[in-house]
Amino acid sequence: MESPAGERGLYAEERRAAILQMLDQRSSLQVAEVADAFGVSRVTARADLDALERDGKLRRTHGGAVSLSRTLTVSIQDSRVNVHADAKRAIGARAAELVGDGDSILVDSGTTALELVRALGSRAGVTVVTDDFTIADFVDRSMPALDVVMLGGSLRKGHRYTCGPLALAALGALHPDVAFVSPTALVPGRGLMTNYQAMAELKRAFLSCADRTVVLLDSSKVGGRGLMRFGSLRDADAVVCEADPEGVLGREADESDCRLLLAPASSPNGEATGVAPSRARVR
Repeated sequence: MESPAGERGLYAEERRAAILQMLDQRSSLQVAEVADAFGVSRVTARADLDALERDGKLRRTHGGAVSLSRTLTVSIQDSRVNVHADAKRAIGARAAELVGDGDSILVDSGTTALELVRALGSRAGVTVVTDDFTIADFVDRSMPALDVVMLGGSLRKGHRYTCGPLALAALGALHPDVAFVSPTALVPGRGLMTNYQAMAELKRAFLSCADRTVVLLDSSKVGGRGLMRFGSLRDADAVVCEADPEGVLGREADESDCRLLLAPASSPNGEATGVAPSRARVR
């Protein structure tokens, strides 16, 4: 047994057991999160994750790890959870500022939307309406002050979300305060895109059912690829992104009378900057 390491003074076996407990709650972790949680170096954090993988306790991903007990059912999200992770956390934190105690929010499926929900830890009385099983499970396990309403419908295997006529019918009976929508891509001059027909129909309905609508996307999705158009920024009150290096998103938002809220992932104080003035009312 190696000697205690880090600020917490845990032995390797204790630390690795704690890592597995964290995975039971969150389903995925990054190396940086492990290092910060236990006050160890990233080299030590990687070694812990590698050892747990060798023992058959988790599966390593690029930059982190996922729970083995969840890999069969979240395979698609697993492949994305550590992609642009800093950007997604910044976007989620900024978007969470638009949610107040007692609000009802409609949350689209996806890893960026999951970061939004994770950032709601200080809220009380919030009702989360979602089609995403991973989001619903996270709220159920880790956020006792929040409630969940599932849309229902047909499960798209390997993606952990529901869609189809039953989901649309459930959505038709609801009127949330804020809808958070996550496109596959935003194509300038074309609009918000996705690749799956049933999801395009549901996302289109997301855009028109709430008092306020917010689009969540990281900058890698601006100018990305998507087969099916389901709407545009004209359908949204705000769009939250971590960066707009070429000003493409800003111009698109300005032309659409949509407020752009930037949440730089590298911001030293964690504050987000809103730009592109708009007549849209976003709290």
